[in-house]
Amino acid sequence: MVRKVTFILFLLSLLIAFFYFRPLLTSTKPQPSLMDRMPDGDFIGKLNVLSMAKESNAMVYFNKIPFRDLITPEFLLAQGKSYGLDFQRPSYFFTNMNGEWGALIHVTDSSKIYSGIVRLKKKIDLQDTIVGQQKVYSFKKKSSYITYGKNWIFIYQGKKLVKRMYHVMYSEKGDITKIWKKFSKEKQFQFEKLVIYSNYKELSDKGISTAMFAHDTDSSSVKLKVYFRSKVPLAVSPKKEGIAFRNYYYTGRLMNIHLNIDQLRKSKNDPFYKVMSGFSKRVSFPLNSFLNAWEGDISYHQGGYITVKEKVIESVLDENFNVSQVETVKEKKVPGFAMLISINKNIHDLLYQLFAKGILRKEGGQLRFLFSPAIKMQLTPNVAYFYSSDNVPMTEMSSYNGGVWTQNYTKFGFQLDSMKRNEAFGSLHIPVQRIIRYVKGNL
Repeated sequence: MVRKVTFILFLLSLLIAFFYFRPLLTSTKPQPSLMDRMPDGDFIGKLNVLSMAKESNAMVYFNKIPFRDLITPEFLLAQGKSYGLDFQRPSYFFTNMNGEWGALIHVTDSSKIYSGIVRLKKKIDLQDTIVGQQKVYSFKKKSSYITYGKNWIFIYQGKKLVKRMYHVMYSEKGDITKIWKKFSKEKQFQFEKLVIYSNYKELSDKGISTAMFAHDTDSSSVKLKVYFRSKVPLAVSPKKEGIAFRNYYYTGRLMNIHLNIDQLRKSKNDPFYKVMSGFSKRVSFPLNSFLNAWEGDISYHQGGYITVKEKVIESVLDENFNVSQVETVKEKKVPGFAMLISINKNIHDLLYQLFAKGILRKEGGQLRFLFSPAIKMQLTPNVAYFYSSDNVPMTEMSSYNGGVWTQNYTKFGFQLDSMKRNEAFGSLHIPVQRIIRYVKGNL
């Protein structure tokens, strides 16, 4: 009898143990998210492919981009379903200043990816290889690689394939890095289609704790929205208005700055001061003397060309092959430009230091600033003008902080939109045609 009771109790204990430990024996390890798998980078971000395609659709058709049919939301959605890719969920990417980059895309059906690889092989020279028992498709001429798992596909370019690939493959749930965790908690630009986030060391050294970028599009341009967060309260703020050169149709480059800088003179930890200090050290520019003389307004204007006469010393040979130096005057065209700064009584100390360091030097009745063409200078009690034309360009009062900049026949626009205690918002307008030329040149 005792044996029967003992046996029954033993069976009951086995049954209880089975049901108690069954979830542990049959449960599967939770899958990491794409963010858990992502390596760090100087710049990281997310991209919602379909949402971005919808936003850019009108711009693409307005500018009659040749490959516009390949980037419509409908085409991308169909291609994604055909090859097992989920473009309705955000993809993630990282990039480093050395040219290395990588991206992870959600996969709904990994069995369909190989058919896409086969189709890709018909257009580019993809080679199969094995890295740590993982199949990798490589385009070695570009150091580019593709590999995939059950719910992800990894696209990579760089020289650290093994390290990056193993990070993607073997990360577990909750392995998200500190940078990606900070990015996931950011509220700035959280509803944008494309967001770039950075804790790049060069920015951090300048006192900028966070830099973020997003975008908007219209029919003629792409607007890159810029956000900076400072480690310390900013020592500058926008002025209501200040003196500036006018913007004409022939203006190639224009930059206007109107800032309150009283606190900047005292704060060497401010990001603006650190950026200015970095540039000034390259030519031994007396930054502190400049800040003491400057009242916060700068305007630079460049447009058209002017003809200037320059003395040229040439070596010539006479009939007896003797070398002699001959001074001639030649005419040449140089860009017409002008710069003004608002000043106070300390301007004379600044000019003295500029002359003493050779940054500003006299040449006949004119001046040269470093390697600039010959310029003239005009001082008033409140403004110093430097210009290459015969007369100072027309000025006006303006509150606009920004300008335009022409580079390779393309005119970009930029502006400082607003500033808060530790934050600054700006934007850069890039012409659509410029982007189209860049894409065509890299296809």
